[in-house]
Formats: sequence, C-alpha cells, structure tokens
Amino acid sequence: MSSIVEAAIGTELPPLVKPPITREQLRRYAEASGDYNPIHLDDEAARRVGLDGVIAHGMLSMAFLGQFIEQQIAAYPDALLTRLKVRFASMVRPGDVLTCRGQVTARSREPDGREQVTIECWAENQRGERVTSGEAVVSLPSA
Repeated sequence: MSSIVEAAIGTELPPLVKPPITREQLRRYAEASGDYNPIHLDDEAARRVGLDGVIAHGMLSMAFLGQFIEQQIAAYPDALLTRLKVRFASMVRPGDVLTCRGQVTARSREPDGREQVTIECWAENQRGERVTSGEAVVSLPSA
C-alpha cells in the first residue's frame, strides 16, 4: 500500500512501535495530563490497591493510538482525525513495548465530497495481548 488514500477495506496499516514504557515517561505524562493518581507513580500505593506495581495511564496508550493514526495521514495536510474511541482491555506496565496496529474497515463519501475512512486500531504489548482497542475515523479531502 502506498498510502491511506489508496488503502482498500481490509488493508493493514504500517505499525507504530513505541519504545519500552519508562517511569520517567509516566512522571512526565502525569505532569502533562494532570493525572497524578499514585497507581501510576508509586509502587507502594499501587500495591495497596492490589496491583503488583505501577501501571501506565490508560490515556497514554490512547495517545499512542492517536499518534499511530496521525502517522497514517501525515502526508495529507487537509486530512483530519475526526473521531477516536477506545476501550482499555489490559494494564500496561513499565518495560512494556506497545505496538499500534490497524486496518481499514470502511470507506464512505460525505455529502461535501470528503471521504471518511474508518480504521479499527489497537495497541498490543510485546506478548501480542491487545491492551487498548479502538476505532478511528479519518476525513480525507475529495480527490
């Protein structure tokens, strides 16, 4: 496939592999998001609620999926990510390597001539477990 513009339904998109999750990344994400829940920053606090240590913010994996979709449309300045909805399925821990994947599931033409492309997307850990699943809709300019 040369681009999302030509991608047929069922086409798998080029994956985005993120480096291992670090505690520094969790600290910085907490600062950026304002989410200082101790289960993301303090092992002891995480253990008090039954976890074996800190876990990543769910919204961090959602942000990675947003980055994955943006990567697909980066060559098209008039393309827009119009919707991204996700479901969190499993916890992400420091050291996990997330790979964002997706495939085109639908295409339709809007009344204004723009094309809508629907993408099933997900982030999976190094064990191939889907930790976050979602659906994105991209609006492309008319050809």
